[in-house]
Amino acid sequence: MMSYKTLVGLEIHVELMTERKMFCNCKNEFGAMPNTNVCPVCLGLPGALPVMDKEAVEYAIMAGLAFNCEIEKTIIMDRKSYFYPDLTKGYQISQSDFPLCKGGFLEIDLDEGPKKIRLERIHIEEDTGKQIHTENGTTLLDFNRSGVPLIEIVTKPDINSSEEARLFLEKLKNTIKYLGVSDVKMEEGSLRCDVNINVIDEERNIRTNISEIKNLNSFKSVVKAIEYEQKRHIEALENGSNTDKETRRFNELTGETILMRKKFQASDYRYQFEADLTPIEIKEEWINEIRTAMPELPDQKKRRFMKDYKLNEYDASILTQSKELSFFYEELTDLVNDAKLAANWVMTDVLRRLKEEDKELSQLNLTPKALAELLDYVKSGKVNNNTAKKVLREMLETGESAKNIIDKQGLIQINDEEELSRVIDEVIKDNQQSVEDFKNGKDRALGYLMGQIMKKTKGKANPNTANKMLIDKINKN
Repeated sequence: MMSYKTLVGLEIHVELMTERKMFCNCKNEFGAMPNTNVCPVCLGLPGALPVMDKEAVEYAIMAGLAFNCEIEKTIIMDRKSYFYPDLTKGYQISQSDFPLCKGGFLEIDLDEGPKKIRLERIHIEEDTGKQIHTENGTTLLDFNRSGVPLIEIVTKPDINSSEEARLFLEKLKNTIKYLGVSDVKMEEGSLRCDVNINVIDEERNIRTNISEIKNLNSFKSVVKAIEYEQKRHIEALENGSNTDKETRRFNELTGETILMRKKFQASDYRYQFEADLTPIEIKEEWINEIRTAMPELPDQKKRRFMKDYKLNEYDASILTQSKELSFFYEELTDLVNDAKLAANWVMTDVLRRLKEEDKELSQLNLTPKALAELLDYVKSGKVNNNTAKKVLREMLETGESAKNIIDKQGLIQINDEEELSRVIDEVIKDNQQSVEDFKNGKDRALGYLMGQIMKKTKGKANPNTANKMLIDKINKN
């Protein structure tokens, strides 16, 4: 049986969340009226000169440090020339031979252990305009995005499957969001991905030519595109042929990739030094200032959660999978003073609700303070877990507080032993057969009796107290 190895390299474009564009004072804003955030510089009008945005450079350096890159000490910009309707100048200001960030890596967690995905580079460049294709075949151009600062993150071909690509992109997106340099919203184009893929026949030492799949706008599309191309390349090898070196696009409806053009060579872009921007020196002191100001990153937070909150690695990984979730958990833990209880509720009920409704945490009708109020009722034994879960569902649907719901519906747990004793006596009297079954070793009978107790108390009996009292009473009879 033939053995194949898939090689995948990713090129990830990340729009930086700066106040202004890369080379002009126009506002960097998503969703504005078309062609309102434009000026002679970002429209590429004759005589307009670019000026580098300091914040964009700082954000790019921050990303480089987060991904363990070496920071270049001089910024040199280049012109990348090609023709495209939304490229106003006929070239894009980018970086070729001297990227701002070199090397670096990001580790992903696989079943067999961590795997290091190496980076080739991170460079800065400007975004192009946006084409809007209408139903009647007309193409409209919006240049609000033209000149928005980008970083392009290029990996080595260290990724060997669609699953590894997904894990890498999720961790990269999470890290960038922690940094606060981009909102990484794929639906708004803040994070876009190109896939470079080929396959090696390891027995015959034959490899296919690289295919590039452009502008994938969801992780799901990345996974499906890789899987389709992997199959296409293997079929070519099995048929004794090869793939062409080409650029393709992914059709989300059919799950197939489609030829766009033969792949460009670097020479086709006619890179040349951008003479309108003089080289900028980056001093070590500036890099250190940026490093000092960086927030805690996911891996650092994960290790701290394991140490400070005594969480296992899996729980800590889940709770640090997003910046918002980690902040929510920490605030909740501080309020309830019980790290394990907070973790259990966030990882089960809160995350389940997010998945069911396909929402971000910020869209959920719940604050750490509101959930902490409910968990205080659980900790004090005033409501049991099942009741608390029902209360949480109502809180999420109505926005009411736990106290209001519990008071209004009279859900405070019955802990009074005298009242519980009366109910238990009734249940024993009415269910003698189940009592005998339990005495004869049928443990399921106890569950049935507890169910009757909960039914009579409308779910308000303290289950631990009631269970102990029930067993004691049966054993005494």
